[in-house]
Amino acid sequence: MSKFILFNDQFFTNDTAILQATNRAFKFGDGLFESMRMCGGKLQFAELHADRIKATMKALKMDGYNLLDDYFLRQKTTELARKNKIHANARFRLTIYRQGEGLYTPETNKVGYLLEVKPLDTPSYELNKKGIIVDVYDEIAKPINKLSNYKTTNSLPFVMAAIYQKQHQLDEVLLLNQNGFLCESTSSNLFVVYQNQIYTPALSEGCVGGVMRNVVMQLAKKHQLPLVEAQINPQILNEAEEVFLTNAIGGVRWVMGYGRKRYFNEVARMFSGWLNQSI
Repeated sequence: MSKFILFNDQFFTNDTAILQATNRAFKFGDGLFESMRMCGGKLQFAELHADRIKATMKALKMDGYNLLDDYFLRQKTTELARKNKIHANARFRLTIYRQGEGLYTPETNKVGYLLEVKPLDTPSYELNKKGIIVDVYDEIAKPINKLSNYKTTNSLPFVMAAIYQKQHQLDEVLLLNQNGFLCESTSSNLFVVYQNQIYTPALSEGCVGGVMRNVVMQLAKKHQLPLVEAQINPQILNEAEEVFLTNAIGGVRWVMGYGRKRYFNEVARMFSGWLNQSI
């Protein structure tokens, strides 16, 4: 655990009580968060992260999104890493919340932020050596609405899915949307390789519009690999050649098994290699 956090442009030790009872992220889940990675002292995909933060803040009707641009992200992450004597590799979580008091109706749309950092041992996005085991979580479906594609602090469906994952000794679980189609995992976007075609749930299916999802789609286009955003029936998991997950911290992670089904990792390995070439 790193010693310092950055709270509204001020450094505090990580055990400082900075959360007030009026904090709207605490009381109402009125906020958003962004997970980012630094490799070799460089914040990865800062522009894409800034674009997503801006889109989310606009969707939540928060003010000041033009100030939280890629320059802000690079500057603040570098400052916090330096303060914690982290010189190369780290993961960050930026939480942005609506300030002020009020009940459901906020008194203001101005925001505050909290930036946290943890050191990482690896300088690149390493493909997992051991494939992960997954199952489908169907106890709580993810709703499809105007906020489904954003990473807000309203995360109870993911928390409940993660509890199920732990109880059943799984590495990950896949969430379904309200129509019973594949959506994403607890922490990642989902890709399925079936009959030499790569599929990922469309944004219209309610998945988070992940930065690494965006990067993988760009890489597929660059290398002329067929990739389709689609509505995906969970039955495809029984027939697919590969399944892999992506997020901004871990990069690409390949799935080894779903029930008795076992998968390969050739396509996942290609994407992981291309991803590391961009660092």
